[in-house]
Amino acid sequence: MVSLIEWKVPPAAQPRAEDYSYDLERALSAVVGLHSIIPSDAFTADTLGIERAGNGVLIGDGLVLTIGYLITEAETVWLHQGDGHVVQGHALGFDQETGFGLVQALGKIDLPVMALGSSRAAEIGERVVVGGAGGRTRSLAGRVAAKQEFAGYWEYALDEAIFTYPAHPNWGGTALISPKGELIGIGSLQIERERDGKNEHLNMTVPIDLLHPILDDLRKFGRVNKPVRPWLGLYSTEVEDKIVIVGIAPKGPAARAELKTGDVVLAVAGENVSTLGSFYRKVWALGHAGVEVPLTLYREGVTFDVRVNSSDRAKFLKQPKMH
Repeated sequence: MVSLIEWKVPPAAQPRAEDYSYDLERALSAVVGLHSIIPSDAFTADTLGIERAGNGVLIGDGLVLTIGYLITEAETVWLHQGDGHVVQGHALGFDQETGFGLVQALGKIDLPVMALGSSRAAEIGERVVVGGAGGRTRSLAGRVAAKQEFAGYWEYALDEAIFTYPAHPNWGGTALISPKGELIGIGSLQIERERDGKNEHLNMTVPIDLLHPILDDLRKFGRVNKPVRPWLGLYSTEVEDKIVIVGIAPKGPAARAELKTGDVVLAVAGENVSTLGSFYRKVWALGHAGVEVPLTLYREGVTFDVRVNSSDRAKFLKQPKMH
């Protein structure tokens, strides 16, 4: 059986039981290791890899919440408990908008469930624990650094993500645990910011409040049961208040419309855009997947208009198969 890479959080950064009013050991025991294998011909194989490892949190009877990129297109999933016991899992569902992923254990997991809390109640500066699989030595004592908008290069945006510091070294799928010992977020990324002239690493966490309205759908249907957002199939970044395309998904809508790396997106349907968040939201406001998206682009000294026939990103992904 494949095992997860051995690592530990530096002792000085580990949480101490006496610093928290809840049972820290019990809470951390709900965090499991997650290891997935993805087919080499999967759509996300080149960008996310064919072998992915991280964490997940037991939130129900054999139901594990994680970050979706760990299980996207997975053909095999293993759940690693702290005592070394390994259970196979099934990639139950994934939500493109929030980034949450669900795994159903295919065997018994005799661990306590972590209760869901309120991410809205989290305050800047508040003491939190970023829980990793393996207990206290793989968890981090941290604080909430910020709660603000986050936009990612892969056509993804959250109105209010939670940022914590210091950064956890194995952040994917970690449990953000409130002062009450409740789950208030799932670890997604590590980012860098400048503070007092120095670079500081933070974790970006998806707030748990986004899960409550969609959990039942994810369990029943594997996705949220509503029309999906239009997807362009491009990767973009902000450069000096301009949106620059830095990658094109193979065979996606942008590729079919002959968009190119280096193109600058000036406007969506005639409305100027200068941030990733505004770019994505103007695209999403045009309608559901399949809607035609008018873009104004700048390329090599020429400004021109192009119309992109959007799609549903999920149509490009391999769907999980029940074992």
